[in-house]
Amino acid sequence: MPEIVEGRGEGASPEMASRIAELREDLRRAKSQSRANLAGEIRDMGFSCQGCGECCRGEDNSVLVFPFEIRSIQEATGLSWAEVATPPEEGEWDREGYFHTLEWRLAKVGEACRFYLGGVCAIYPVRPMICRTYPFYLDRGKLMASECRALGREIDDQEAQRLAELLIARQVIEIEESIALLERYRDFPRGPPGKRGIIVHDSEGVHIIASDCCASGKEQ
Repeated sequence: MPEIVEGRGEGASPEMASRIAELREDLRRAKSQSRANLAGEIRDMGFSCQGCGECCRGEDNSVLVFPFEIRSIQEATGLSWAEVATPPEEGEWDREGYFHTLEWRLAKVGEACRFYLGGVCAIYPVRPMICRTYPFYLDRGKLMASECRALGREIDDQEAQRLAELLIARQVIEIEESIALLERYRDFPRGPPGKRGIIVHDSEGVHIIASDCCASGKEQ
């Protein structure tokens, strides 16, 4: 796992405190969302996975993965942290030449998830929450769906209920992770691109990665 260091930069701003307060209210609403109503919406929308793998590959495929999910995949595969997950390419540089970015993405080989092998998911039992609930997601409690050829197909009550429970659990986890990240986040003076390394901010703190990893950093 990348080294965790003490927070760098400036303390939390009033804007950050306000955002955390908003997230806490979102968390309260997420925990009280009706599973039965959400399951009904999923049934109305319809979905039945066809195993096409289109969500596992492609240039736009980018799977957010949290630290606890990375560890689960590590335990199942024996791979290192860096082999499981990589920093996003989007971020900003500081004055010391470090590239700052948020959270982690599941590692890829070319345009495909590195765990999509032979047309199947090699980590299916421990796949991230975003994969378990695809193509659905919740936007402040509202059911949304990404593009998927399996939408509109018949889904039974049991599967709709299962997805509803997973979606609510995912939304709660995402909000909790965001709160933890913001509570640990410290802002920094921006600067020109450099070669010092990558700093990843996540729910567990600040991680510094060697400079040879940051060549692909892109300004937001």
